[in-house]
Order: sequence, then C-alpha cells, then structure tokens
Amino acid sequence: MGDTTRRITVKPTDTSHPEYFHKVVDCQYACPAHTPVPEYIRLIAAEQYTDAYMVNWESNVFPGILGRTCDRPCEPACRRGRVDEEPVAICRLKRVAADNKSDVSGLLPVPPKAKNGKRIALIGGGPASLTVARDLAPLGYQIDLYDDQALAGGFMRSQIPAFRLPPEVLNEEVNFILDMGISQHFETYVDSLQAIVSKGYHAIFIGTGAPRGSNLDIPGREECDASIHVGIDWLASVAFDHVSKIGKRVLVLGGGNTAMDCCRTARRLGGEDVRVVVRSEFARMKASPWEIEDAVAEDIPIINNHVPKEFVHEDGRLKGMVFTVVDVVYDDEGKRSLVPTGEEVFFEADEVIIAIGQDNAFPWIERNLGIEFGKWDMPVVDKTTFQSTLPHVFFGGDAAFGPENIITAVAHGHQAAVSIDLYLRGENINKRPPPGVNLVSQKMGMHEWSYDSEVSPDDRFAVPHVSKDKALRDRKLEVELGFSKEVAYFEAERCLNCDVQTVFTTSKCIECDGCVDICPTDCINFIDNADEPELRSALRRPATNAEQDLYVSEALDQTKRVMVKDENVCLHCGLCAERCPTGAWDMQRFLYSVTKAGTSCKQSSPLTTSS
Repeated sequence: MGDTTRRITVKPTDTSHPEYFHKVVDCQYACPAHTPVPEYIRLIAAEQYTDAYMVNWESNVFPGILGRTCDRPCEPACRRGRVDEEPVAICRLKRVAADNKSDVSGLLPVPPKAKNGKRIALIGGGPASLTVARDLAPLGYQIDLYDDQALAGGFMRSQIPAFRLPPEVLNEEVNFILDMGISQHFETYVDSLQAIVSKGYHAIFIGTGAPRGSNLDIPGREECDASIHVGIDWLASVAFDHVSKIGKRVLVLGGGNTAMDCCRTARRLGGEDVRVVVRSEFARMKASPWEIEDAVAEDIPIINNHVPKEFVHEDGRLKGMVFTVVDVVYDDEGKRSLVPTGEEVFFEADEVIIAIGQDNAFPWIERNLGIEFGKWDMPVVDKTTFQSTLPHVFFGGDAAFGPENIITAVAHGHQAAVSIDLYLRGENINKRPPPGVNLVSQKMGMHEWSYDSEVSPDDRFAVPHVSKDKALRDRKLEVELGFSKEVAYFEAERCLNCDVQTVFTTSKCIECDGCVDICPTDCINFIDNADEPELRSALRRPATNAEQDLYVSEALDQTKRVMVKDENVCLHCGLCAERCPTGAWDMQRFLYSVTKAGTSCKQSSPLTTSS
C-alpha cells in the first residue's frame, strides 16, 4: 500500500474576518481604543483638521489631551519603524488636529430631551467615567456624575502638570461631555457604595482610579514626615495651588512618569538641585522615553541602581537620605536581583518626593453588597464586560485592574458603556456586537490610487519647545509648542498608509511574478503550500515573526502554487498593484470602527467591499 498520509497545508486566509486586516494596521491595533490612525493622519495632510479631530474623538474621546499626554502604545508598533529609526509622530499629529480644528459643537451628539427612564451613577470623574457618559448620554440615559473634586477630569487634572496639559485644553474636552446633560455632583465624596445603591440606580460605574500613592517604610520616615511628600498627592496640591514652593535640594524617588512630573515641577517651584533616584537600571525605568528626555533637558540628573536605606534627620529636620548602591544581576533563567555592592552614599535634601507607584483603595465599598474582592484587595471584574459580581455594578480605568493610562481608561469606558447598555436593555452582555468594518478600493484607473502612496524619505521631525529658562520660570507655561501646519504636513506624509490593504484575487492572477520582482521587501512569494512552519521558512525572506500573520491565497489555476505574503514586512507601498497587469492586486482602504454603546447585538457587521 502507498503512503496515504495527507499533507498538512495552510488554509487560505479569511480576509473577511474583521480582525484580520485590523491586526495588519499595527498602530490602530496597538491603540487600546483602536483609533484609526492612518485615516486621521491623511486628513491632517489634507488640512482637514476638524475632520481629523472628529475621527479621533469618536475613538479616544480626548484628542487634545492625549495629543499631549498619551503613553503612545501606537508608536512602537508603527510600521515606519521598519524603514526608519523613528516611527511617525502619531501623538503629536493628534495634537495638530486638536489645535487647528474649527468649532466642533455642531458635530457633537445631542442627547434626546426625553430620557429613557434608566438612571446611571458614575463614581469618579476621570477619563473612564467621562467616556461612559459620552457614550450613554446620547442614548437617553440619565447620568449622575459624582466626584470629590470641584471639577471633572480626575488624575488628568490633579496629576498632570499644566506645563504638559494646559487647563483650557482639559476643560474644553471635559465640557464637551458634561454639556450633554450630565448631572454633576462635584465636591461630593462618596464614602459608601451602599448609599449610592440605595438611591435606586439601574447601573453604577466605578472609575475612581488608583488614588493612593505608595509610601516608603524605612527608618526616619515618620520623623521627617513634614519634609516628605507622596508624589500624586503633592502634584495635586500644586495643581490646586495649595503648594507654591519647595526647598532648594530635592530628591525624587521613582522611575515612572509621575516621578518625571514631580522632578520637573520641583524645578519650577524653586528646586535648584533636583535629582531623581531609581532602584534599578536606567533601561528598566517605567517612564516614557520622551518624559525622561525632557527631564534631562531641564538639568535633572537621574541616578540609577540606588536603593533607599534611610532618611537622615537632625532635631526633627530632614538632612538627606542614605542609599545602598546595587548591581543588577540576572541568573540563568533571566530572573533579576539587586545585589548590594557594599557601597553606601548620602545625598543632601531639604525635601523628598516619593513617586514609586500607586495603589487602589476601596474602603468605601461595603464587603456585604455582593462585590467579590480578590488578589491585592481588587474587585473581581470581567475583563471583557467590566461587570463585577454585583451585576449592575461595573468598573473601569485604574479602578478595574490597577494603574494604567488615559487611553486604556478610555478603552475600558467604551466597553463598559456597551455592557451597561446591553444590561439595561435586557440583552446578554457577553454577546458583544461586532465592530464596523469595510474595504473600499482606492483605484482611480488601473494603476493610480486616490491616496499618496509614495514613501516619504523624511526622518521624523522634532517638535519645538519653549526655551528652558522661560519654561522653568512659569510652571503653567506649556513646554511643547506643537507642530506648525507645514511641519505637520511633512510628518503626516511619513505615514505608510497601513490601513490601505493589499488585497489579492486568485482568479485574476496569471502568475507572471511581476509583483515578486518589484516588491521592495521581498514579502510576496509564489510557492507550494505546506504547513505553517515550513511555509514560513521557505519564503524568499523567512517570516520569523509568528505574531503577524501570513496572507495565503487559494491554489492558483496554472501551477497549483499559492501566493504567500508576509504581513509583518509589507510596507503597503502599492508597487505590486501598480505592476500587476490583470488587477489581481488591489489597494483597498480598510476602516475599522470599535463597537459603541447603542449597537444592537442582533445586528451583523460583515466585512463589506466596494470598488
């Protein structure tokens, strides 16, 4: 008998699945709120700033805020980084749209005058709660927002210094939401969830953030309490003008973005010798690289591999701190240890700011309500629906899973709003409505496209700053000036239009291999099908990144080979489509829109195409 073993081959790629092409748009896929980045960048290049702003607003809610403060998860994913050292300045282009938009009030949703009879309480006025309000108010829900501060914004207002986020920018985008008829209960500290539950709300969303700054329990802490500050509390005191000065010698403990905000603020309040001290090596600092760069540019040294040992004091007055110098050692399994070198150093200090982390705190949630708490005394929250074990109570932002960032809080808010809407309509909240997706051909003739497909040779443009001397004299003066319209155009042209997909039609291919010859990255192959590991290794340029898919066609008529394209290295340049004599390759713009509250789960959203 012959060998009857069936050869295992890769199935043709199902490009109709909404997530396939979404995953190829690396920047959008990496964004927690899945903002359609190339779409708004093209609009900026066309000087359609208002349209670009609204594309952002639909997804990330706070374009002006995030254009200044976002942690930029999209930029490390940017496909431009495959051809240049630097990605497209996505975040700063977002700010361009916000700074140059026209009046958008007429473009915002108008809540219905007649409410639907359902009441929702939002506890905490930060980005997660505000996103929930923005999504649900237009659907007719009565929304009550509770916050202990005088104004909404949460940590965006209290922890981000004005020199990074001007109050007028914050107020404008927060008010876009509050003006949707949100019932505002400011300067109202919620000390009992039971009290809120007893008000008869149909749903409750908790977006109280991570309000407690981590402390440092080492000798001398209590004795020097007056001169030692917890970072997030100190930043809030500065933001609300409760603190206006600081000692000349300041130590900031910690390596995250909060520490960078603290040290730069301290310089503006009179600190002459401000140092940041970090336990581990420089490479492991949690602060964003640009935040570190800005701190160093303001003459703030960052001292690594120093572990705090004690606060030194004399007659109740802080004199400085002793640190243990350590080496970072990794074992065979890659586990990191901080090994003391035997050296200790003393740094003088008039004041110390502790910025080593943030913790959640829920003393106001009674433990007999039905909300289960788990590890680290965090509520048990479903990671898809954001529902707690008490069905009508939902969490989001830092309150759900611990400290993250603004864009993650926005993403949580969108999904929690979907869940709340489904819950209050009596539908299954686990049956999530599909995203909106489509593909539109960009053809303007056989080999011309309705977008600029040429790859710009420019390197990333630097954003201008005010002078250091001027910046340090005024803590409320915004440091970054933003791109001019001209520079924004050239930076936008660096975008590779990764949302314009290379779509292959097997039946039109004559196997001339013209696309193979012209592809600048050797990502297109016509080879015999095989299992995926063999297929990946058989490509002209082996596909080593298993996290990115292979685009595999049906078997071709003439040779029974398959077309295989490595999505990881494709630059979406369109040369394959320009060379193809039969139109087997087409450039089609893919638009992906995350599901928002109000979308019925009964409504299908297949991937549609149009030419």
